[in-house]
Amino acid sequence: MELQMEQMNEIKRALQREQRQLMLRKFFRNKLAVIGSSIVLTLVLVAIFADVIAPQDPLDMVVRDRLTPPGSKYLFGADTFGRDVLSRVIHGARVSMLVGTCVGLSSMVFGMLIGLYACYYSFLDNVLMRICDGLSAIPSTLLAIALMAVLGSTATNVIVAMSIVYVPRMARVSRAAAMVVKEQTYIEAMRATGASDSRIIWRHIAPNILSPVIVQASYNFANSIITEAALSFLGVGIPVPQPSWGNILNEGKSVITTGWWLIVFPGAATALAVLGLNILGDGLRDMLDPHTN
Repeated sequence: MELQMEQMNEIKRALQREQRQLMLRKFFRNKLAVIGSSIVLTLVLVAIFADVIAPQDPLDMVVRDRLTPPGSKYLFGADTFGRDVLSRVIHGARVSMLVGTCVGLSSMVFGMLIGLYACYYSFLDNVLMRICDGLSAIPSTLLAIALMAVLGSTATNVIVAMSIVYVPRMARVSRAAAMVVKEQTYIEAMRATGASDSRIIWRHIAPNILSPVIVQASYNFANSIITEAALSFLGVGIPVPQPSWGNILNEGKSVITTGWWLIVFPGAATALAVLGLNILGDGLRDMLDPHTN
């Protein structure tokens, strides 16, 4: 008996290894997904090692160099206070990656929690989903601005506000995926054997909805970068003088005719980050979808 169990476990491990290898092959065959992951990995490394990579302190001001155009001294030019724009863009990557990661993870955790319990308990479904519908009916940026007006402009509050904005989307995705799993025969069998609700939800439903949840989390990551930049651009996001791409854009709007580099470089960094994350999300979707070749 023990020998048979050991053989079955070995077969199960072999199948899991083969499945992982198949998913990785599907991912690396997708050239755009590889490009997207390379962009995201580069931005993460830049964010981690910003203090080493940045040529100057992003807060150092040299008044005589204010609005110096891009050149040998300042590759991305200098801002209205004589600060190195390249250093500020590099350190802005740290802010964007931190905000995006926190929002992506928090929306995934709380969205899954809401979606799973709304799916499993019908008496919670109407209440939780109506709240999500109400939040989803408000445009994302407008809701984030309203929340920031209440919470105040700090980096932590930016993360909290945007998590509230993106949790309903994740809850919807989680609930839809969980509804499919819930109707499977083996879930009914688990109920018949007396398995507890918590065991069914977390041991048998939750692991089987991770694929769409992970993909949605990557899209939330990308959207949160745009929303953070928009909030900072409007002056209600990351507080100055902390460098963020939105803050640099906010500063550049008043000198757009004489300091175009304050718009072009942080704007390009934001676009590159969002493009990389969206391509990566598409690659993850193709890798985790069993119906794709």
